[in-house]
Amino acid sequence: MNSKNNFSTLQKTLAWSVHLFTASGLVAGFMAILAVQAHDWRACMFWLIVALVIDGIDGTFARLFKVKEVLPYMDGKTIDYVIDFATYAIIPAYFFYEANLVHEDWKLFLTSIILLVSAIYYGKTGMVSDDMYFVGFPVMWNMVVFYLVFVCDFPHWANTLAVMFFAILHFVPIKFVYPSQGQKFKWLTIGVSVLFILALCYSVFIYPTKSNLLDTIFGLCAGYYGAMAVYNTWVE
Repeated sequence: MNSKNNFSTLQKTLAWSVHLFTASGLVAGFMAILAVQAHDWRACMFWLIVALVIDGIDGTFARLFKVKEVLPYMDGKTIDYVIDFATYAIIPAYFFYEANLVHEDWKLFLTSIILLVSAIYYGKTGMVSDDMYFVGFPVMWNMVVFYLVFVCDFPHWANTLAVMFFAILHFVPIKFVYPSQGQKFKWLTIGVSVLFILALCYSVFIYPTKSNLLDTIFGLCAGYYGAMAVYNTWVE
């Protein structure tokens, strides 16, 4: 009987640890806010990467430790949604606002656009299709801001157009890959995603130095995701 109780306690401890691990993404997000406040773009992106990695692997731990079965009264998805909206929308919007990527007259308007379209996107039904694709450009403003700050050297008007383009793309019924859930080309997509994250980390590490090789990798990765969106929507 004691061994059974001990095993149950261990299961609950592991399950709670997964929820705490997921929730730690919010701490990473708060550290990113402090970095934006200090105009330390490098530190901000580092903490957003930490939040991204946590979000990418916590589901694996949840399935491994059967969190839903062990703690049926806890909804990990709700925790995840709260953190994702903070780290993929609110904090990147603040980053965008403070980084002076567009003309002063457009900053508040475009920041508001980022926040509003993200909220509407989260509220719509069918955000993820039955075959596990994001329908419309997912709320990944952390990556949009990364490209604008660390990769591209666009003038203000081009950054303005980029934000408007991705804001509209939220509501275009194009299927974007869901790396951790999709089935077609799953391992290729995961491989590209791992390469992207590694390059992302190194790019942040060497910032403000730039690398042509890294820029090429980022261009190829963006091209891959774009090509997969076209294939999944109109070819498959």
